[in-house]
Amino acid sequence: MQLDHTQLKDLLTLLGESDIREFVLEGKDFRLELRRYPSDQPEAVPAAIPSVAPSTASPPAPRASAPPGRSDLIEVRAPMVGTFYRAPAPEEPVFVEVGDRVQVGQTLCILEAMKLMNEIEAEIAGEVVEVLVENGTPVEFDQPLIRLKPL
Repeated sequence: MQLDHTQLKDLLTLLGESDIREFVLEGKDFRLELRRYPSDQPEAVPAAIPSVAPSTASPPAPRASAPPGRSDLIEVRAPMVGTFYRAPAPEEPVFVEVGDRVQVGQTLCILEAMKLMNEIEAEIAGEVVEVLVENGTPVEFDQPLIRLKPL
């Protein structure tokens, strides 16, 4: 059986005007399968699975700002959505405690985002006045994490 251009066009028109969702035509040396999907449901296309490569880009720098009513303190804020961790591992000591003095670049905490551990570092030298988030708690973008008193 041969199927020419005109016949194929007529077949597509007929299918477009009918309620038929799937049509299969087999010949001696060919097989034609046509499927129609409702306009409110897009065709399911298998998604490519991206390979996971180590992240070379650093997370955005945490924002530091003064909390309302306390102009002498600086808040270290979450640069991304993630899970807040005070220590590098559950059995290890926390990075900072209230009363600790920190230097610029010192790790204050970790935010886990999409299985990547992002160290949040101090942008100023100061004293830790308050840790605002419990260990293992999800945090939102720009949420205050730690308050520092500049030295």
